[in-house]
Amino acid sequence: MTTILNLQDLSKAFGAVTVADALNYQVQQGEALGVIGPNGAGKTSMFNLITGTLKPNSGRIDFDGQNVTKWSAARRSHAGIARSFQVPQPFSGMTVFENAMIAATQSAGLRGHQAERFCLEVLDQTELLPKANVLAGSLTLLERKRLELTRALCAKPRLLLLDEIAGGLTEAECKSLVQTIKDIHASGVTIIWIEHVVHALLAVVDRLIVIDFGKKIAEGEPQTIMESTEVKEIYLGIEADA
Repeated sequence: MTTILNLQDLSKAFGAVTVADALNYQVQQGEALGVIGPNGAGKTSMFNLITGTLKPNSGRIDFDGQNVTKWSAARRSHAGIARSFQVPQPFSGMTVFENAMIAATQSAGLRGHQAERFCLEVLDQTELLPKANVLAGSLTLLERKRLELTRALCAKPRLLLLDEIAGGLTEAECKSLVQTIKDIHASGVTIIWIEHVVHALLAVVDRLIVIDFGKKIAEGEPQTIMESTEVKEIYLGIEADA
């Protein structure tokens, strides 16, 4: 398999607070990698380092065989790294379609009818096509989550970063969104997914890593990781002898 992302001793600290502590891992093209850890573990900071909105103190990031450590966020986006945000941030005064078009033109570089057709295809994939002409500010939470997904996909990502996209949804809504993410992964998009709704994560990912205080403490097959004593102690708050 081809390695699409490689983090090598990636570190970042704000004074005495370390948000990335010599992170090392690889992601293979077509893989779905899950990331879990307690609040404040440095998971979102890791995404900020990968996308270029945060610069590391040391270490290296390779994307698609190129050293992108010093690349700007815009250059990384054009290269194929896209993300969703934990709190949806659409342009609320624009329609769903207009939100998608901004991503397609600014990040994917599409123009005219090509951009329009592509956005309609993505909206169909994310089940928002019936809402194409609705103002983003009037959407439900699930629809806003789907719009976050749409905007990221309209950037034509080779690597899609999902940050707590299932948070706050009902069980039925979560199940519906998970199926959409499964379909996106099946289409060949490589995914790294940070999530506290663990059952949603386990329904999609091939591999799991656990982060605590910016440090990777476990990595492997999802069910094995979730059953490990160390993860139960650090992530789930269960005593080792419980």
